[in-house]
Amino acid sequence: MSLMFGKARSCNFSAIPEGGQPEVNVVVLGVRGSGKSALTVKFLTKRFISEYDPNLEDTYSSEDMVDQQPVVVKVMDTADQDGPVNCERYLSWASAFLVVYSIDNRRSFEGCQQYLEAVTVHTKALQPKTPIILLGNKLDMERYRQVSKLEGSALASRFCCLFFEVSACLDFLSVQRVFHEAVREARQAGGKRSPPLRPLYISEDNKPLFSLATVPPFTTPCYKELPVPATAKLVTVKSSRAQSKRRAPTLTLLKGFKIF
Repeated sequence: MSLMFGKARSCNFSAIPEGGQPEVNVVVLGVRGSGKSALTVKFLTKRFISEYDPNLEDTYSSEDMVDQQPVVVKVMDTADQDGPVNCERYLSWASAFLVVYSIDNRRSFEGCQQYLEAVTVHTKALQPKTPIILLGNKLDMERYRQVSKLEGSALASRFCCLFFEVSACLDFLSVQRVFHEAVREARQAGGKRSPPLRPLYISEDNKPLFSLATVPPFTTPCYKELPVPATAKLVTVKSSRAQSKRRAPTLTLLKGFKIF
């Protein structure tokens, strides 16, 4: 696992850093074989991988445009095998969660429920909550489907999260839309976060000079249809180990993957 982006933090949608672009941290969760790495690589490179190391976990960075606004999308491709393990490493870091299962593997669908429960427990105390997207992968395996779309939609409604079905093998645009929707949800949540509480100053006559900031109302978004494709331009993918302030991209990407 790469710790290149610093320690976990409670403010999920990052303020504009020195580089001038806001950051969104997307964590991809799911049991082994659900297609997490394939989705990550598809989003970053528009390519589909056939082989990868299931024990490899790292975080990758991509400069992107979502709704004509620049953003740095950081994607953590987790390497849990059969369920949530050491969740602290990504729970507070995430701006949004993608919980993935394979539509042709019921075990992966059952495993993703454990992730939804773990994430929900963590975000329960947050206002607003960190966005969650439930993602049914391998739509190209429709004839071997073991999990119906209705089951996926019902699970998403239960945890009040968005729900999509895609194919990392076939369709780049659908995969891109899901990641862009995660950025949109993180932006909305970031915009609804309460401002820091102001100090309460007491004058000599014991009358407060400043009041505490009020918390705006918040409504948790639930299931909705796939959004209209966002206008995006070619992304610049940077290696997770490029920590200097240089703008030039590197050619080392997703070490451990065999890309075709």
